[in-house]
Amino acid sequence: MNIILLGPPGAGKGTQARHLVETRNMIQLSTGDMLREAKDSGTEMGKVVADVMARGDLVTDDIVIGLIREKLEGDKAGGFIFDGFPRTLAQADALAELLEATGETLDAVVELRVRDDALVARIVGRSTCANCGEVYHDETKPIPADGKCTNCGGTEFKRRADDNEESLKNRLMEYYKKTSPLLGYYYAKGLLKRVDGLAAMDVVQAAIKAELDG
Repeated sequence: MNIILLGPPGAGKGTQARHLVETRNMIQLSTGDMLREAKDSGTEMGKVVADVMARGDLVTDDIVIGLIREKLEGDKAGGFIFDGFPRTLAQADALAELLEATGETLDAVVELRVRDDALVARIVGRSTCANCGEVYHDETKPIPADGKCTNCGGTEFKRRADDNEESLKNRLMEYYKKTSPLLGYYYAKGLLKRVDGLAAMDVVQAAIKAELDG
């Protein structure tokens, strides 16, 4: 099964993707992770990515599609989760063409729906384990008193520099301008599934499972 996770910054896409990887043996294709991996890989595509990033230029859609193609042609495990791509209608068209060319299908697009005010509160207090990426929050899930991650035992935690209210509003504006049109695009294709992203983590997990298995 191949799916896309959609939702604004802080909606919980990364957390839910990790759960799907653990429970369904799916492969998470995060654009950021793929670019970092490619940059250090030494492959021809990796050299292109490293050169672009060294110049400070934006990575083109063609490069991202090339990286995704490499993944689709490798181990498929339990299917793929597209996280952070597509972000625009042009990218959605490019992904559709790639999936068709590689004999793959897109089975569902899951939108994690959240309110903007709740997102601000969720993100401003957010920190992650530097080792495994487990997410913590000052109010709802504080870092354990012993300073150790409950998932991996790591002791280093970090906050994103742009996890502040002003930066978040800019990121939300960018999301609504570029990515929200994808909701209509995939709704028209009969692929869109909507889940309340503000519910408790296990409730969101159960809702996604119900949508994918339904």
